[in-house]
Amino acid sequence: MSSIVIVGAQWGDEGKGKVVDLVTERAELVVRYAGGPNAGHTLVVGGEKLIVRLVPSGILQPHSVCAMAQGMVIDPAVLVGEIAALTQRGIKTSGRLFISDRAHIILPHHILIDGLREGSTGVQKLGTTKKGIGPCYEDKAARRGLRFADLADLGRARALVARSLEAWAPTISALGGAVPDVASVMESVETHAAQLLPLVTDTSILVDDAQRAGKRMVFEGAQGILLDLDHGTYPFVTSSSAVAGGACTGAGIGPTRLTRVVGITKAYATRVGEGPFPTELNDEVGERLRQRGVEFGSVTGRPRRTGWLDIPALRYAARVSGVDAWAITKLDVLTGLETIEVCTGYETPAGKTTELPAALEGARPVYTSLPGWTEEIGSARRLEELPKNARDFVRFIEEKTNAEAYLVSVGPGREETIAVRDVWG
Repeated sequence: MSSIVIVGAQWGDEGKGKVVDLVTERAELVVRYAGGPNAGHTLVVGGEKLIVRLVPSGILQPHSVCAMAQGMVIDPAVLVGEIAALTQRGIKTSGRLFISDRAHIILPHHILIDGLREGSTGVQKLGTTKKGIGPCYEDKAARRGLRFADLADLGRARALVARSLEAWAPTISALGGAVPDVASVMESVETHAAQLLPLVTDTSILVDDAQRAGKRMVFEGAQGILLDLDHGTYPFVTSSSAVAGGACTGAGIGPTRLTRVVGITKAYATRVGEGPFPTELNDEVGERLRQRGVEFGSVTGRPRRTGWLDIPALRYAARVSGVDAWAITKLDVLTGLETIEVCTGYETPAGKTTELPAALEGARPVYTSLPGWTEEIGSARRLEELPKNARDFVRFIEEKTNAEAYLVSVGPGREETIAVRDVWG
C-alpha cells in the first residue's frame, strides 16, 4: 500500500494540478482534503487547458475514484458547473466522484461577507478570492455550519441557515450590505441539492476500504504550506490546513498510514494577494517571470506577485510537512536569464538568519547568485538532457533543503516532464 500526500510548498499556485495528474496515473483513489473553490488547479492535456477548483485533479485519470473530503468547503453551484464542464469534455464523473457527508457548504451570504470585507475601508485586507471560504470555515468553527449530511433533512438545514444568518446579520449591515432571508438562501441550496445528494457519502470509509485493500492513494492539498492557518505567514493565510498533516484531519486517515509527502515548488516564487514576500521583484525581471510563466490567477485572473526562489521558506515548508520528495515546476521559465538569484538567508532587525522568521516584515533577503542558461529545455525528458547550469540549479535545491527531486517540469503540458525518480517506489 502507498499513500502519497501532495502539497504546495510555497504560497499556492505551484502547479499542483499537473503534478497530481501525473502521480495519479497509477493511483486508484484521489482525495482532496482541504480548501474550496479558491484553489484553481490548471491541467493542460493535449494542448487544452482545464481548470478545476473543487473536483480532485485525478478526475482526468479514468481509472481513479475521486473523493472530496470533510476538510473541504464546497460551493454547490461551482461544483455543479465543474461537473457539467467535465462531462462536456467527455470526462465521466458518475460513479467516480464522491462528496463527504461532513464537508461544509458555502452559502450565498458567505460569499457576500467575503466581498464586503475585502471592499471595505478600515478592515485589514487579506487579498482573499472572495469565494466565501473564510466565512464558511468561521461558521464551521462556531458550530453553526451547514454540512452535506444536513441536506437530507431540509427542516434542520433551514434552522442552521437561520442561525448562520442571525450571527452574520450585524456584520453584513455594518459593512453596508443587505441581509438575505432564509428562503432565498435555501432556494440556492435546494437548486443543486438533488443533483449532488447522490454523490454524498462517508468518504472516510472509502479511504479506509482503499487502504485495507492495498490500493494506491493520493491526497491532494490546496493552496500552499506558507498559507497554512497555523504555519503560514499569519494573518495573511487561508482558513484551512495546507500542510501534509491536514490530510489526516481533512480526509480521516491516521498518520501511520501515509507513506510519502511530495512537495511542489516553482523554480522561482509567486504570491497572490497581501502579505510579506521578501524576494519579490518589482522590476523587469519580475515582469518577465510573470509573462513567461503566465502568472495570473486561475480563479481570479489577478496578476501574481513574482520573485526569486526562497530557500529558507522552502526548507521550513519541508520541515513542517515532512517533505521527502520535490516536484520542481516551471524550470523552463528561468531560461534566458544570465544570472539566477536564490535567497539563502535574511537580514532581520534581530540579526542575520538562515531560518524563516515568524514575522517576515522587515526581513531583507540574502542572495546566492547562480549562473543561468540560454538553451530552451521544453524537449528535455531526462535530467542529463538539461544544460549543466539547469542541472546544477536542481541539485542546489536538493542540497539546501535535504530532499530529492523526483520530478522536474519543463513546460505546462503533461508530456513536458522529467521523471527523475519513481515516486511510488
